[in-house]
Amino acid sequence: MSLSIRNQIAGTVADVTTGAAMTTVKVRLEGGQEITAAITTDAVKDLGIALGTAVNALVKATEVALTTDAVDGISIRNQIRGTVSGIARGGAMASVKVDVDGGGLTAAITNDAVEALGLAEGSAVVALIKSTEISLATA
Repeated sequence: MSLSIRNQIAGTVADVTTGAAMTTVKVRLEGGQEITAAITTDAVKDLGIALGTAVNALVKATEVALTTDAVDGISIRNQIRGTVSGIARGGAMASVKVDVDGGGLTAAITNDAVEALGLAEGSAVVALIKSTEISLATA
């Protein structure tokens, strides 16, 4: 199946915490960083997700925010360190490619944000992604 979602990062399930309706799934990316996805418990069962399952974490570029350093005091669980590898600017928005250990991410942010953060190729950044915005697909 082909998807329009640009961010598809391979990993392995490292932990599963099951609730009545929702389950959190920690995924260890190939480079060692971990991300957490909050998906329905039914989806976990349907996909056969368990410890050690190979998965792809999927997230739309519009759901990725960038900062220049880790953020304390925020409910967003996923803070993934990386380096800007490219910036493509449009009229109002920019597509920022970020290399992370084990894969890459694309963030769709405003040109104003690119300027305010001083982003350029080689800039160190942290990608922020809410766990509820990450979908999982079995590999």
